[in-house]
Amino acid sequence: MTTQSIAAPVIRVQGLEKSYGKLDVLRGVDFEVARGAVFALLGSNGSGKTTTVRILATLLKADAGRVSVNGFDIAAQPANARASISLTGQFAAVDEILSGRENLVLVARLRHLKDPGAIADDLLRRFSLAEADARRVSTYSGGMRRRLDIAMSLIGNSPVIFLDEPTAGLDPEARVEVWQTIRELARHGTTVLLTTQYLDEAEQLADRIAILHQGRIIVNGTLTELKRLHPPTMVEYVEKQPTLEEIFLAIIGGDDKSATTGTTTRERR
Repeated sequence: MTTQSIAAPVIRVQGLEKSYGKLDVLRGVDFEVARGAVFALLGSNGSGKTTTVRILATLLKADAGRVSVNGFDIAAQPANARASISLTGQFAAVDEILSGRENLVLVARLRHLKDPGAIADDLLRRFSLAEADARRVSTYSGGMRRRLDIAMSLIGNSPVIFLDEPTAGLDPEARVEVWQTIRELARHGTTVLLTTQYLDEAEQLADRIAILHQGRIIVNGTLTELKRLHPPTMVEYVEKQPTLEEIFLAIIGGDDKSATTGTTTRERR
């Protein structure tokens, strides 16, 4: 994990609300993300994670609330905010007929950047795709496609990247590949807002974790802070720290059966 900056937050969300007809999706969402941090927005399907990201990326208008990204109010300065961000959705937006290098060169040219070939080669090296640069993307594994997708979103050196369910549908090996990519982004100073329903993903990657449930942030903190909300148990006199899954289920009201099966346990008071 990265060391969070003490500077002003690069993302600030205050009182965010969004409804679709009579369905209240977001009901006053508040959070901040420090520059260079990995922030995980954790929640079940339908909790409002993608809606939040779409609003932050200026793709959807909020009903109420205020959002600033990289110092720009997204309502008053949407063009400046958009210039500061990149967005990677749940499905890799790559052209399977083109090679990996051709995909990157195409995006660099569309953004009117100088020397698109050099930009493509640098990103291929950075994301461990150089050996497959000339292959059609249709031959890539799921993890390779996702890494290429993230690389394409970084063309232009956006300081902020939104990753909406970046490992959805990937096998375990591909997920690890994407995790390594996200860690590399953070190491280079990119601010990452990550939405996921995979609890281990948030546990592995995030500096801070916010749990979105029924349209509200019900807890926001570091993994250590979240663990304090769920007391450890004693299993045969060996302390068992709660997993993020146990914390999540306890906070939203789910039944935690994992700590009571197989072995008699007693809570540490």
